[in-house]
Amino acid sequence: MINEVIKKNGITYGVMIGIASALITATIYAVDLNLFTAWWMGLLGIAISLTISIILLSKTKRELNGIFSFKEAFTTYFIAAVIGILISTFFNIILFNVIDPGAKDTLSELMIKYTVGMMQKFGTPASAINEAIAKMKLSNPYSTLELIKGSVFAIVISAIFGLIFAAFFKSKTTQE
Repeated sequence: MINEVIKKNGITYGVMIGIASALITATIYAVDLNLFTAWWMGLLGIAISLTISIILLSKTKRELNGIFSFKEAFTTYFIAAVIGILISTFFNIILFNVIDPGAKDTLSELMIKYTVGMMQKFGTPASAINEAIAKMKLSNPYSTLELIKGSVFAIVISAIFGLIFAAFFKSKTTQE
């Protein structure tokens, strides 16, 4: 049975992470689709998510009177991460497949231009660039299926972060 504090905090902060992610996506969408290709926007999203996660784990450990096992720390983080990812994915599916399906095509073109520019900067041969463009035109990263696949990948990456955070936030005196 999951401790009520862990469950409550995991769900609450997971919703916060999901809403923050949806707000960032909505803001980028409203301001300029080109921002989806900006590397620093990705870092900003990660920084916000990690900051909320650190606050979550600190608060939960404090509410558990400093007795926080590795398993409890991981569970707390993982609940929040999965809920945040699911909310964000659901929002992206609605935005790019219901509200404005045309934005998918615009974003695909922007990503192709960005990728070509990066490949040219690194001196990639034209044949390799053309091959990459052809592959990118075949994919649709904002389709429902691809967004769900991306969320599974994000959950796996979050589990890795969860293990690191759990090791850091667990009680030093807890024997497991």
